[in-house]
Amino acid sequence: MGNVYLELRNVSKRFSGVQALDGISLAIQPGEIHCLAGENGSGKSTAIKVISGIYQPDEGEILIDGQPVTGMSPADAIALGVQVIYQDFSLFGNLTVAENLALNTQLRERKTWVNWKRGRKLAQDALANLGVSIDLDARVDTLSTGQKQLVAIARALVDNVRLIIMDEPTSALTGKEVGALFKIVREIQAKGIAILFVSHKMREMLEISERITVIRNGRKIADGPTRDFTEAIITKHMTGLDLQTDTFTWQATDPAGPPRLEVQGLTLPWCYEDLDFRLHPGEIVGISGLLGSGRTEFALSLFGLLPGYRGQIRMNGQPVKIDGVQAAIDHKIAYVPEDRLSEGLFATQSINRNLLSTMYSRISRHAIIDRDLADQMASGMIHKLVIATPTGEKPVNQLSGGNAQRVVIGRWLMTGAQVLILNGPTVGVDVGSKAEIHRIVRALTREEAQLSVIMISDDVPELIQNCNRIVMMHKGRFVEELVTALTTEDEINAKLKSFG
Repeated sequence: MGNVYLELRNVSKRFSGVQALDGISLAIQPGEIHCLAGENGSGKSTAIKVISGIYQPDEGEILIDGQPVTGMSPADAIALGVQVIYQDFSLFGNLTVAENLALNTQLRERKTWVNWKRGRKLAQDALANLGVSIDLDARVDTLSTGQKQLVAIARALVDNVRLIIMDEPTSALTGKEVGALFKIVREIQAKGIAILFVSHKMREMLEISERITVIRNGRKIADGPTRDFTEAIITKHMTGLDLQTDTFTWQATDPAGPPRLEVQGLTLPWCYEDLDFRLHPGEIVGISGLLGSGRTEFALSLFGLLPGYRGQIRMNGQPVKIDGVQAAIDHKIAYVPEDRLSEGLFATQSINRNLLSTMYSRISRHAIIDRDLADQMASGMIHKLVIATPTGEKPVNQLSGGNAQRVVIGRWLMTGAQVLILNGPTVGVDVGSKAEIHRIVRALTREEAQLSVIMISDDVPELIQNCNRIVMMHKGRFVEELVTALTTEDEINAKLKSFG
């Protein structure tokens, strides 16, 4: 190994008896792109906070340029060249791009008065250094997710940075934005700056990194050059399991029967046009397309959030009118949004209350809730979906991403839904939970009620493994239908690329 910029040696960290890190060792070289991989709860975030001076290790040591560093604070870490870009970017939404970019420098210099001219020059130089153009006067809360991330990266480069830690940097990005990010990352690397890319997305790790370290339950399980890893090897190290990646197969139980859901000539001006679509009992059909293709608007219309469409919708052969969410629920259509935190969950409420939120009118009599029935139904769904919790009274915002997603799915299953629309079903979910969600969804299609599923996703392997058909959407139209068994990931990626 060549020169090492930063090294953790046998670092351990405990919280109230819980071993978050257990003898972790990690070495990062100058100008290296290094991936730190692990499931949610594996210790990745704790490792980041130790490196950045937020936490002090209980045992072990941190070395920078070969010299031990003790009692390092976040300010010390920044002075030594360490910058962290967290998932939420830690930007001030009510300030402009220029103000966000110049703020750290202005605060560090402790000037009594803000030098606006110099601050603007700092911001211009930061974006120029990154080779991107963003309106300096735009408020950050008006920017796209990809633009916010660029601002966060530009801000990190303002200081004399030697290591940028990116915490789940692609969790909210589209495929096109991920490609743009990787281009920026390689340009940063060319300046001699190291990148610690913290993720649980295996394909991205294999594409962007030169070295991978895998941790599980606070311990280092494996590390080495990226060329020595495959998706299967990373998955085994991250989970300790050999997860099956077999593809979904669907067999019609009643070939002569009507489709579970049928759409003919569905049109909503400025969103989508002349859509024809069929979904059969027990079938999982994928929808793929670039952001803005109309796929989410189609889903929202089916769930009554975008009424006013023209055309016809049938459920089990019968025409239905979806003019609101209640109508969709009455016709047994359910929707799980991509942004489960802001759109799918009551974050501060308990798991039980979230599961039962669509059911209270059905389990109450004369405005009095049958508590025994409520507890029985909630605990039954927790067991069915394998939601990891000691109690249903636990606040839902304390769950991992995968368990939170199961709560949202469980809520709609309790309504007796026959069509489940999953928009980005495993966004922000680690590989173990992702496989479990896929297993649960498949199992639901095989039950007696034969749940039918529409899966909207940017994750091509997810679609290939879990859908028997994939509908490609572009500029508000369905342009092609692919049979999964006869299609490869490369073919789908090539089609998506041609849409761009």
